[in-house]
Amino acid sequence: MSDTEIITGTITAPGRLDKALADATDLSRARLQVLIAEGMVEIDGKIAASASAKAAEGARFAVQVPPAAQAEAEPQNIPLDIAYEDEFLIVINKAAGMVVHPAAGNPDGTLVNALLHHCSGQLSGIGGVARPGIVHRIDKDTSGLLVVAKTDAAHEGLAAQFADHSIHRRYLAICAGHPKPSEGTIAERIGRSDTNRKKMAVLDKNSSRGKHAVTHYRLLERFESASLIECRLETGRTHQVRVHCASIGHALLGDPVYRKTPRPLKSLISRLNFARQALHAAQLGFNHPVTGEIVRLEAPVPGDMQELIDELGRFNR
Repeated sequence: MSDTEIITGTITAPGRLDKALADATDLSRARLQVLIAEGMVEIDGKIAASASAKAAEGARFAVQVPPAAQAEAEPQNIPLDIAYEDEFLIVINKAAGMVVHPAAGNPDGTLVNALLHHCSGQLSGIGGVARPGIVHRIDKDTSGLLVVAKTDAAHEGLAAQFADHSIHRRYLAICAGHPKPSEGTIAERIGRSDTNRKKMAVLDKNSSRGKHAVTHYRLLERFESASLIECRLETGRTHQVRVHCASIGHALLGDPVYRKTPRPLKSLISRLNFARQALHAAQLGFNHPVTGEIVRLEAPVPGDMQELIDELGRFNR
């Protein structure tokens, strides 16, 4: 690879390999983890097996650092609702219907396309792809707050907070029925469904598949056949709130995948043309990965979901 940089040196702080290499180079641990996985790191002349392997003091290392690949997405001038921004990161209040990252079926018009234009290339290159910046995602038809890194240092710091579950994430959701108890915790593994590969599902606790997931919920307002609830996430698995709520018999209203909408509510949802899951990432809190500042943000309930709440409330009066 013509522009590949090779960094060599000696381990001076023994311990976990990715950390030891981060101490000995200017590379972040997250970037090193990707390079190790791709076989781009040698220790004493042998390809490193894993990022968690032990590195001995005095061991010689060679790290191949290829140039960041250009992101496939092209910058597009798409309006963004910016909740917070500085030179290190940006927090977007994402509209329902916007895909976060280009993929099959959604090659453009995504949040990444908009960010590439807004940030003019100043997005994190973690993972070896120039300027993606994405630390976490929310579903296309879920609205609300999402943080994006502009620098590798911010990316690594935010990723560490997501990994240790110290990020504060509070969602508002409208579910079918009335959860009992009105406040509780759902701690169930989530993985790909055996019957439908496009869906996620709760798996057996002893399953080797899937990932541990924890959602704390609390009933905020009780309607005739539905409830407004808040969900606080300890983990961030694909479709977590949607799958966990459906698993206890209270699927989110409007959810096209995990739908179990009671018959009386179907006409209301149809009349309002509410064509998405009733889920909004309302609060996001974290320690700023560079300045150490405590960042706490809140996004108001979007109009379509507020209209649904108001209409449901009419039945209570």
